[in-house]
Amino acid sequence: MVIIDTDVILLAFAFHDDPRQAVNTKFLVHAREHQAGITVYNLMEILGQLSFNLSPKQLDAWQSWLIDAYQLTVVWPVNPDEAMSSISFREEIMNRPFALMRSQRMPFLDALIITLAERTPNVDTFITWNARHYQNKTPLQVFTPKAYLSQSLPK
Repeated sequence: MVIIDTDVILLAFAFHDDPRQAVNTKFLVHAREHQAGITVYNLMEILGQLSFNLSPKQLDAWQSWLIDAYQLTVVWPVNPDEAMSSISFREEIMNRPFALMRSQRMPFLDALIITLAERTPNVDTFITWNARHYQNKTPLQVFTPKAYLSQSLPK
């Protein structure tokens, strides 16, 4: 599975004049047809950023215009519908990200996202426009949307 970073999704919604828009759109169409996901942390970052431009009613419809429209799986650290969880809040929110922040010099939210992606079964690739920020910092393959398309699509 491919995990898509926040910047790729935000580019589709908020930066229409960005020169990467055509490639970004092509990637998201490709991702829609293949198994792709975002972490719950990406989801909340996206919703937070878009909350400045969307009405509460539009924001409430996120499942439709984001998850359903792009056929995304939302990756959680635990099943969000379980009443009780064995997750350690300290381990999830503090220890794992902090270890990556210390060893790889990475911002908190990036560390939170990538540690969850790394622990998710069948996730092998992370797509971001900031691929250089993750190179040699994760066992996942890291690509920009452009680089991913060039290696995934038949020539």
